[in-house]
Amino acid sequence: METILSYFRDLNDQQQNQFQLLGPLYKEWNQKINVISRKDIDNLYTRHVLHSLSIPAVVRFRSGADILDLGTGGGFPGIPLAILYPEVNFTLIDGTRKKIHVVQEVVEALGLQNVTAHQKRAEELKGKFDFVVSRGVARLSKLVSWSQHLLKRKERHALPNGLLVLKGGDIDSEIKELPAGNYVEVYPINDFFAEAEFEDKYVIYVQR
Repeated sequence: METILSYFRDLNDQQQNQFQLLGPLYKEWNQKINVISRKDIDNLYTRHVLHSLSIPAVVRFRSGADILDLGTGGGFPGIPLAILYPEVNFTLIDGTRKKIHVVQEVVEALGLQNVTAHQKRAEELKGKFDFVVSRGVARLSKLVSWSQHLLKRKERHALPNGLLVLKGGDIDSEIKELPAGNYVEVYPINDFFAEAEFEDKYVIYVQR
């Protein structure tokens, strides 16, 4: 938790309390339903929460924006982003029912009014979003294909509407797979956060 506060010093009391609650909530739920690697649960704040919060270093969401977290798993990056941006609307989807159940329970326990979570695939979803975010649940080419029909045409941010993906390792091959016409920017997370676990981890922005 101290790591979060060291980078995000303007959090109000409610946000600090919500971030503080994430640790015990996920420890409790992870004992019932394994949504986070057991070896990672003690590093939740760095490997999951702070990792999710690298996205605002690339684009700051404006009040009233609509954001989709595609393949949210246990709620990342959507839940940390929803705490940081209480005036932004977040839709979290995943194909696994038990994961969405945990997300819904965590959202309720935190009192987040700006989050809805559904067991759905991207192809089944209706609605339009300013950005689609994802924590590397599939290769870039698939994420682009799944998200294209979900992006709004009207733009209100410094970056044009698009896809923001958290990925690690060798990303060059995935970028080369993308169809012509996709614009890509790669942001090393170590440019934002100094922690060693973010070496070779990136925020990848794709705009069609």
